[in-house]
Amino acid sequence: MTAYSPPSASARLRRRGGAALRRGVARITSEAVAPYQSAVARIGFAFAWLAVLLREWVHRAELYGVDSAWNWAMAREWNATNQAFTVLLWQDSRWWFEIVYIAAIGASVMLLLGWRTRTASLLFMIGVLALQNRNPFMGDGGDNVVHLMAIYLVFTRCGRVWSLDARRAAHGRDGDRDVVGIVLWVFLTAVLALVTGLGKLDTGWALLLWGFALAQLAWWLVRRHRPGEPRAVMEMAGNVVHAGAMFVIAAQVCLIYAASGWYKIQGSFWQDGTALYYVLHTGDVTPWPAVSHAIARNSLIVLLLTYGTVIVEVAFPFTLFHSRLRTVMVAIMMSMHAGIGIVLGLPFFALAMIAADALFLPTALLRGAGARVSRTVRRHTTTPPPQVPSRAKY
Repeated sequence: MTAYSPPSASARLRRRGGAALRRGVARITSEAVAPYQSAVARIGFAFAWLAVLLREWVHRAELYGVDSAWNWAMAREWNATNQAFTVLLWQDSRWWFEIVYIAAIGASVMLLLGWRTRTASLLFMIGVLALQNRNPFMGDGGDNVVHLMAIYLVFTRCGRVWSLDARRAAHGRDGDRDVVGIVLWVFLTAVLALVTGLGKLDTGWALLLWGFALAQLAWWLVRRHRPGEPRAVMEMAGNVVHAGAMFVIAAQVCLIYAASGWYKIQGSFWQDGTALYYVLHTGDVTPWPAVSHAIARNSLIVLLLTYGTVIVEVAFPFTLFHSRLRTVMVAIMMSMHAGIGIVLGLPFFALAMIAADALFLPTALLRGAGARVSRTVRRHTTTPPPQVPSRAKY
């Protein structure tokens, strides 16, 4: 008989690593990972962009339309150099601008509520790109974040929770005979065919949009006629794409903070702790001069806030590997951006970054917050039963 020899440490490590890899692959393919975090991203970025559109409604033509100092000819020449996509350059007319602006508001509301989320995410991206690429010199930094996230959200399954789509599916109204969905797909595909025939789309965008339309058609056909293994394979493919998109979104947020922090370190004002003093004396970003100047007069607060900003931005990506430390860091970043939004008068930038920070909140916290909001809404919207007067006693 041969003597039993226990596996070596390296063999045990490889075995554990292989098991962990199999569990990870099974989780990614079997379900949409981080459904609450993707829902937070959908709601947060849709709300931030909707707030911008509604806030600038009065000045929309001066910012993005026919009355803009950055006129249509200048925008067309600029976009010819960088190939930026915007449907507003298809037609130089007021009526076309108004249609696109109102459609962008509608797409933001659709995505915010999670109604036809796949289609809404694509329309939301088109609306964001249309306005931001029409005049790239407008914005406060948050527009860049929304710009990127609008593209990434197209590839996520961000309507699995906290959406009208999820509510419809939970009540069994998400069947194969989805008349509204079919009509919406036919209408948008007809519009896509028209603009493609008119030569408004370049090859890359035509392939992307037609690929999206055909993928929607393939999903409906498989769900209706081949509900077995083909549907399971398509579900797995969708879950993998969703997981990849969520990873890219998280990596993008980390890159934003890391780049911001490391660039700040190279500045002399950030090195000596006085950068915030000069920011608080900039007239364009101090809507409350009395508050800004009161903070700037305290050199210790200025020093701590200046160094603290650099420290948390540089450290943020490295704290994500510890759950408790990650939650604390997210709370710090949210507080920091809330302060920026109030003191420096950058509310839309703050909203976009808070939505980005919320991606890293733990699922238990998000579910608990969602449950509390749901109970509060039901308590204030449910009509109490009528009170029946008790029979008098004689």
